[in-house]
Amino acid sequence: MKLETFNKLPAAECENALNQCCVATRWIEQMLQARPFADAEALFETAERVWAGLSMPDYLEAFEGHPKIGDVSSLKKKYASTKQLAAGEQSGASVASDEVLRALAEGNDEYEQRFGFIFIVCATGKSAEEMLALLQARLGNDLMTELNIAAGEQAKITRLRLEKMLAEQE
Repeated sequence: MKLETFNKLPAAECENALNQCCVATRWIEQMLQARPFADAEALFETAERVWAGLSMPDYLEAFEGHPKIGDVSSLKKKYASTKQLAAGEQSGASVASDEVLRALAEGNDEYEQRFGFIFIVCATGKSAEEMLALLQARLGNDLMTELNIAAGEQAKITRLRLEKMLAEQE
C-alpha cells in the first residue's frame, strides 16, 4: 500500500497492518500515535526509534510472533529450493540436507531451553547452513548479549516487513 493510504487507515486497520510487521503491543501503540509519516524514511526511522526505546518484555512479546524453527517437515518445505529460500534472494544456495534441517531443529530446541525464547534471525538471503552456523555461534552467548542480538534481528525483520507492506499493490 502507499504510505498515504497507510497514514489514512482507520486505527484498527492500521493496527492490523503494523501487527503483520511486529506483534509487540507497545511498538504498535507508539507507531499508531506517530502517524502520519511524511515519507517512508520517517516511518522506518520512527519504527527503529520506538523499537530501541522498548524493554525486554516488549522484545519477548515480539519474538512470540515468530514460528519456532523446530519442525523438520516445515523446515524441509521452507528450504526445498533456492527459489523459495528467502523469496529468491539467495540465488546460489543449494537445497538444505536432512542433516542440516535436523541440526537446526535440535539447535532451536537447545536455544529456547537456554534463553527462554526462540531463535530470532533475519533469515532473508541466508541459507539453512548459514542459519545453523549463526544459531550454533549464538548458543555461547549470555542472556543479555543474546537478547540484544535477537532484538537487533527483530528490528531488521520489522524493517523488511514495513518495506514489503509499502511495496504491496492496493
